[in-house]
Amino acid sequence: MKALHIITGLGIGGAEQQLRLLLRHLPVPCDVVTLTNPGPVAHGLRADGVRVAHLGMKGNRDLKALPALTRLVRRGKYDLVHTHLYRACVYGRIAARLAGVPAVATEHSLGKAEIEGRPLTRGARALYLGTERLGAATVAVSATVAGRLRDWGVPAARIHVVPNGIDAARYRFDATHRSVTRARLGVPADAFVVGGVGRIVAGKRFDVLVRAVAALPGAWLLLAGDGPERDALRTLTARLGATDRIRFLGECDTALSPNPSQSPPIPALLSAIDVFVSTSREEAFGLAMVEALAAGLPVLHRACPAIDDLPPGHAPGARRISGSVGELTAALRQRMEGGVRRLVPPPAVSHYDIARSSARLMDVYAHALAPASAPSTRREAHR
Repeated sequence: MKALHIITGLGIGGAEQQLRLLLRHLPVPCDVVTLTNPGPVAHGLRADGVRVAHLGMKGNRDLKALPALTRLVRRGKYDLVHTHLYRACVYGRIAARLAGVPAVATEHSLGKAEIEGRPLTRGARALYLGTERLGAATVAVSATVAGRLRDWGVPAARIHVVPNGIDAARYRFDATHRSVTRARLGVPADAFVVGGVGRIVAGKRFDVLVRAVAALPGAWLLLAGDGPERDALRTLTARLGATDRIRFLGECDTALSPNPSQSPPIPALLSAIDVFVSTSREEAFGLAMVEALAAGLPVLHRACPAIDDLPPGHAPGARRISGSVGELTAALRQRMEGGVRRLVPPPAVSHYDIARSSARLMDVYAHALAPASAPSTRREAHR
């Protein structure tokens, strides 16, 4: 089997970095084509030995990209096309159908009212559903996303839950990373440090996190990510008088980099902080929170299907909050006064092992490639 992965872009983001990690564990040769932005993750994939092509798409309505993508699928003689993120799913499913190749699509970022951080429109939903029928299977990264797809009208038999995965060893607490990262960022070694990771958009509600930390004298915040709300958050931080205690780190990769001029990588950042917070309005999975659990951190979250979909007791270090500034401030104060301690990574971490996710995805591939007359294979792949 030979597969082609099509993704909208390869900047630093959860879906993009999940693809890179996944390709390290899939037991089939894979190439990647990005419709736009061959950014840092493209460089990382190439360093891993993966062939990456850039289609150079100009925008959502650049229809010239469709024949180019179809030719690319045909020339590569791929057995399967796997698409990631909305634009790639729409164009990739059509191109795969035109090329006569079965397609699997992963839905990474579907919320109740948003998709990939943007408001869902009636037109976007109709286009998604129209092209979804062209594929062989749709993968949901959580049971929550699977439920949202069913609510949209995607038949349950076409939906397969394959959770995101992590390489837990990469996020294990490291005392050296902690001291070096704090020193690089000018954070006192004994400070109480809160951390957050994500694209800086309105739906992530990082303003709530900034306000809560600003209300706690002595507490620091390290925020990894970039996006259109960055300048507004900086202005808010200055207005609250917390500029000296809040660091905006920009985009941070998951790979440990020896370059001291770059932002600290996520594993080093997680070693440097004492509690992880997600105030996001909604999530499709919540990968950053699973990574934080792997680092032995307590987690405060408003929405996290990766945790909420599991049986009770799988993530004892995680606490769900309503997301108000007052409640978060009180919860952080309690953590701060209770003293800092690392936790044992909970069962949720091993549940989301990347090797397990890749094995489940191979079952979906087998389902997509099986003859339509093999119902037993379909049932097994969907289980």
